[in-house]
Amino acid sequence: GLIETGFAVRRELTHGSTWHAAGGMHTLNGDPNVAALQRYTVELYDKIQAESGRDCGIHMTGGLQLADTPERMDYLRMAHARGRYLGMETELVTPSEAHELVPFLDPSYFVGAMYDKHEGHVDPSGVTHAYADCARQRGAEISRYTWVHAISRAPDGGWHLHVHDTRDDVDLGVIHCEHFVNAGGLWAREVGRMAGLEIPVLAMEHMYLLTEEVPQLAEWRESSKMVGFHVVDLGGEIYMREEGNSLLLGTYEKGGVPWSTRTTPWDFEAQLLTPDLERIAESLDVGFSHFPIFNEIGIRQTINGPFTFAPDGNPLIGPVRSQPGHWLACGVMAGLSQGGGVGLAMANWITNGDPGFDVWGMDHARFGDWATPVYTNAKVRENYGRRFTITFPNEELPAARPHLTSPLYERLRDRNAVFGASYGLEQALWFQRPGIEPFETPTFRRSNAFEVVAEEVAAVRSGVGLMEITGYAKYEFSGAGAREFLDGLLANRIPPAGRLALSPMLNHQGRLIGDFTVGSLSSVPGDERFVVFGSGAAQHYHERWFREQMRLAGAEASVRLRVFGNDLCG
Repeated sequence: GLIETGFAVRRELTHGSTWHAAGGMHTLNGDPNVAALQRYTVELYDKIQAESGRDCGIHMTGGLQLADTPERMDYLRMAHARGRYLGMETELVTPSEAHELVPFLDPSYFVGAMYDKHEGHVDPSGVTHAYADCARQRGAEISRYTWVHAISRAPDGGWHLHVHDTRDDVDLGVIHCEHFVNAGGLWAREVGRMAGLEIPVLAMEHMYLLTEEVPQLAEWRESSKMVGFHVVDLGGEIYMREEGNSLLLGTYEKGGVPWSTRTTPWDFEAQLLTPDLERIAESLDVGFSHFPIFNEIGIRQTINGPFTFAPDGNPLIGPVRSQPGHWLACGVMAGLSQGGGVGLAMANWITNGDPGFDVWGMDHARFGDWATPVYTNAKVRENYGRRFTITFPNEELPAARPHLTSPLYERLRDRNAVFGASYGLEQALWFQRPGIEPFETPTFRRSNAFEVVAEEVAAVRSGVGLMEITGYAKYEFSGAGAREFLDGLLANRIPPAGRLALSPMLNHQGRLIGDFTVGSLSSVPGDERFVVFGSGAAQHYHERWFREQMRLAGAEASVRLRVFGNDLCG
């Protein structure tokens, strides 16, 4: 572990998004590895509550995911199968069985549901302070009213955090550290910019309603075996649960509104935004139809507050490329479902050099410098309105596209190519027949691409085909130590001059983290050159790994690394 650990809090704990969070927690996620970390988070609450002695307000009620179409039911079947593989306790139920569990829904709108016993809600403030108490018990120091207003590199390669007391308006000097983690939440962009990094996150306004007291809740509690309920209506993009003797209804409406798109005010704390019921009226119509009880009770309060999202809705965590000791743990929109898992991965990563499990779905390296604020704005708004929407296999979402294109883009487009986006770049996936719209129908079954792609495969097998390589990651290693470095970096033998070889790359635990084609361009003694081709989507991840291994091996003076990116096309 680390000898000293500190946490600088600009004002008070929970004065950002946590202050107005609804507190929902669940394990369902489209990425099975993220789902496993969410389950870890949910199961952690009993432990930190017992250890800290602080009430976390844990309500492990179980939850229903409701499907209103056969396609959404297919999605739940897939999630159920995946959950069983991960050891989760889910169950598929009929609409009538769902109605027996939660009589406040109208079963006629649904075709089925999935029940997950590891769902519910917690007290966001209680959880945050329980985490803090447990950290203090382990020796961590939490400094409230301590604003990090500037960050600089220290002469020894560490970091200087320049801090200010926000309560007494006093300069506190500099904190020297080997590692610092940007867990800035709403202010993650500002903290990143202090270190020269533009982080692709954006806050969205999010609203939920609290009703007047509901007399039927008391009757339901007496007759039901459940201790509460949590419901997600996938088609309606809404969620609903009990809150004391009232009900809570939240929406992820289409046409969501970003908040503070460029900078987050430093003086924003423990505040709400002005509600706009007109904006969520369509979602409320669905909610009031699917859950008729809302037509019988009044609305006591509308909560509107900002939450931070990454372009794909998952967290941004991990080490920053070429900045040893700089780490990200931000964009954690579902913090009460994911916070514990993020903390576990970060603790492992910082102390052991590896998160301990596959966290690609949360690694910020899935985005590169191409993820500009304009791109982030468009993708976050798209993702917000699809919070509970199914993303089908091979489905390509349209926002912020085309973002990056190769010189061949127009030619491929004119040949009726169906494009996908990978690492920001438009890439031809297959070619639709002339006169037919170049679009793949989203489905869990065989799509309209199946027969056409089969014809393409047959044509290549029996004849010849061309493939664009612009989307591949391309690197050049050169210098006196290039061969020796690559020989230690990759698992296969490095080829002689004029030859190619395939080689996997393993991490220090022996797990596969890459697969490359290595070409030896020159055998000039003392100045060999190699070109390495790899996954375009993992370019940032692999470049970060290469540079870190060069640093650890002391090879930065004898090895030169050039990243071609999209500059090398063909």
